[in-house]
Amino acid sequence: MAYTSPIPYVSERIHAASVYCSDGRVGEHFDDFLQNGLHLPRYDRVALPGGPGCLAGHTEARLEEEGVIGELKFLVDAHGLERVVLIQHEGCAFYARRLGVEPQRMAALQRADLVRAAFQIRRVSSDVEILAYFAMNVRGGVQFEPVPIE
Repeated sequence: MAYTSPIPYVSERIHAASVYCSDGRVGEHFDDFLQNGLHLPRYDRVALPGGPGCLAGHTEARLEEEGVIGELKFLVDAHGLERVVLIQHEGCAFYARRLGVEPQRMAALQRADLVRAAFQIRRVSSDVEILAYFAMNVRGGVQFEPVPIE
């Protein structure tokens, strides 16, 4: 059975992308924040376990890092990216299971990884504006806190 979305198609690009975790528990929150909090409708999505954590030089994510760098290079060239938003989230299974990070160390490492990920993206394009955020569970919702990357 075919399905036709009621959402109109808009061909104009906004020249922004976000790299975030593919965890379905926070996907709608990420969309809400990017579209309504940062006013980035129709942003390009790069979603994978750990999100920007794969760009932080962890040996366990070397293949993902190469793939995401390649995708970002493509998006900079083909879609004219001017802004990249990096988002980490509290309680990420990538950090707990793949990297074996203890819960009490996780948030600090994720914040540091945002800085390392921004450095990698600057190697792709020094002209791209990079913003970083850490998403936390707060009172039954999700709050996005800016993380300085300079």
